[in-house]
Amino acid sequence: MKKRLIFATGNAHKLNEVRNIKGLNFEISGLKDIGFAGEIPEDFDTLQENALQKARFIHDQYGTDCFADDTGLEIDALNGRPGVLSARYAGAECDPEKNIRKILRELEGVANRSARFRTVIALILENKIHFFEGVVEGEILKEKHGEDGFGYDPVFRPSGYSQTFAEMPLEEKNRISHRAQAMQKLIDFLKHYSG
Repeated sequence: MKKRLIFATGNAHKLNEVRNIKGLNFEISGLKDIGFAGEIPEDFDTLQENALQKARFIHDQYGTDCFADDTGLEIDALNGRPGVLSARYAGAECDPEKNIRKILRELEGVANRSARFRTVIALILENKIHFFEGVVEGEILKEKHGEDGFGYDPVFRPSGYSQTFAEMPLEEKNRISHRAQAMQKLIDFLKHYSG
């Protein structure tokens, strides 16, 4: 029988992505599957601490093995901001559009536009903690390009590519993205995990 592993996310797209991976010896469940519909705290200053806080919160409440992720956009000219505040950078009533406008305003006239997306996954398995990280280097464009993706995708162009994440086919983005890298490390670990 497969062991159960909770992915501490309410994002159905992320959950389906992991569930469709072949060769996993784990049954992956989401927060809805365990009847959790509340908010999970994210109070820390680093992606690693936030990912672990989310995983611990579910682990402690439900006594089950689980993992959680946190992602941020780090812009060199802004001293690594927005970082852990990426989703709510423009304030409490923000949305992706307002967040993008804020970083473009802050980068006006700035030559160095290098940035990176970073994802950290925290896994709690049999009371041991493991971390997996993925990073994509790139740059922030001066205006939006593309209609797809979400968040900062229309202004982020990964190094070595001519398109932003919002212009790329989803399949290509998922192959090179920060989240895909971190998830692949987690999957490789789980595939070889014998417990």
